[in-house]
Amino acid sequence: MTRQIDTQHMSRAIQLAERGLYTTMPNPRVGCVIVRDGQVVGEGWHQWAGEGHAEVNALVQAGEQAKGATAYVTLEPCSHTGKTGPCCEALIEAGVATVVYGMEDPNPQVAGRGLDRMEAAGIEVRGPVLEAQAWDLNPGFIRRMETGRPYVRCKMAMSLDGRTAMSSGESKWVTGPSARADVQKLRARSCAIITGISSILHDDSSLTVRDSELRLENAEDAAKIQPLRVVLDSNQQLRNDRKVVQSPPASLVVSAQSEPDSELDAEQICLAGSDGRVDLTALLQELGRRQCNEVLVEAGANLAGAFLRRGLIDELVIYMAPKLLGSDARPLFELPLQTMSAQLPLIISDFRSVGNDWRITARPDPEG
Repeated sequence: MTRQIDTQHMSRAIQLAERGLYTTMPNPRVGCVIVRDGQVVGEGWHQWAGEGHAEVNALVQAGEQAKGATAYVTLEPCSHTGKTGPCCEALIEAGVATVVYGMEDPNPQVAGRGLDRMEAAGIEVRGPVLEAQAWDLNPGFIRRMETGRPYVRCKMAMSLDGRTAMSSGESKWVTGPSARADVQKLRARSCAIITGISSILHDDSSLTVRDSELRLENAEDAAKIQPLRVVLDSNQQLRNDRKVVQSPPASLVVSAQSEPDSELDAEQICLAGSDGRVDLTALLQELGRRQCNEVLVEAGANLAGAFLRRGLIDELVIYMAPKLLGSDARPLFELPLQTMSAQLPLIISDFRSVGNDWRITARPDPEG
């Protein structure tokens, strides 16, 4: 019975954490439910970086009723002081009797210390509960804490015959408005968007989150935190007349040239690989250093294929339109595979309709 109750309240805490899906970066998304005598007396979630954490917000709502209560938290309460105080200390001071956690915090500054501190103070600690669902809330934060690199999601749109654009490069629009609105949500949850210079020169996309297209109740909040726009421009072809340079927010231009372009009005760094192109592994390490949790690759077949060939993509989100573009059209990825043994197997985790299109979510099979 205890396990069933724990699952019920942790499910609610996960729902609360999801409300911070677009607004907590670079912090994790966390939810908290406080229960006393079988009744929920406090709920909270982390809404904005630098503001109250989920536990603190739930304790404020619970007030004196938190004493002797059980707190359900999706992520181990923090034990260090950042912009706010340690949440484990707040729970101890409130007199909470039991803490049930979804998963341990992978942050080396926490990593079990919060649980140990609460147990030392006499609080009963149980968990993990719904660990996989708790992990799904924060794939980028977890990846960055464990490896120093962000979680890489690659978005592509294709026809039913696996083509992304006509041979001329014409691609507007392969998918419909519902799929494009869904892409806006992927952008909104990302700390950075990576694209290549070829896409910028051809499409002149601004790569921003537009609240008018998000189709969310909290669309204005979701669009307040714009992702860093990262343009890979090995040979410095970008100019100031492009939207990604002209329009806010900031853009980061990454080249393979040691000297920056003195005429370009954007931050520039050099991350040159041995092949004379941008070193993609070094790029992800740099974005991790900049506290990017999730990054979205929105690029053409060449750059997307390069990420895939190097094993740097964690998740593929592919939108498939019910149309045919023909054999002369451009492929989804530039993958010069010659034999069946060289194939890249995928594990499909989700397949659903989005308007008139289909969305396939998959990840590379680590055993393939």
